[in-house]
Amino acid sequence: MAVINKFDFHETEIIGLVKITPFCFEDTRGKLTKNFSQVVFETNGCRCDLSEELIVVKSHSGVIRGLHVQRVKQADKLVCCVSGHIWIAVVDLRKNSPSFKKWLGFHLKAKEDMELFIPCGCAMGYLAVEESSTICTYSEKFYSEYDCGIRWDDPELGIQWPLELAGGREKIILSEKDQNLPSFHEFMEYYGGLS
Repeated sequence: MAVINKFDFHETEIIGLVKITPFCFEDTRGKLTKNFSQVVFETNGCRCDLSEELIVVKSHSGVIRGLHVQRVKQADKLVCCVSGHIWIAVVDLRKNSPSFKKWLGFHLKAKEDMELFIPCGCAMGYLAVEESSTICTYSEKFYSEYDCGIRWDDPELGIQWPLELAGGREKIILSEKDQNLPSFHEFMEYYGGLS
């Protein structure tokens, strides 16, 4: 017997950040998932130009990517986990937003069919939880020359990363770039926040 789940959109406490259950069709052959439909997304208030897709494969447990944002030519993002499990943090950096400086965290697991629509002006980062099996996709227009961010463990933001899921703080794996990201205070002083 076939099971069909339609798109479902849930707003969060960060303005414009939406949890989405994608369209899924499952029968004896397996499961088909539609992550994006421009018409459906726009009808539900998620207006975006998802013109590129980036795929991150084989992230080891303990890898943290982020917190990343584009300071110029910002783009909305659609993030999903197609294999494994990640914990993702989103921070509102829009200085005029009612949810400015607020952060929210979400578990994205491939088996649970959930994705996040992240609006322009929000930084995101994630922790890979499962060893070597995590595959994550980002749909956004990416400009490497404008890529920047904030330290994942900035005390002013106080993000409560579930590090125990990856073996504790001593197991964290960061790129050199992410180790050298500025603090929230430095980011605001240098860029003045985002609009």
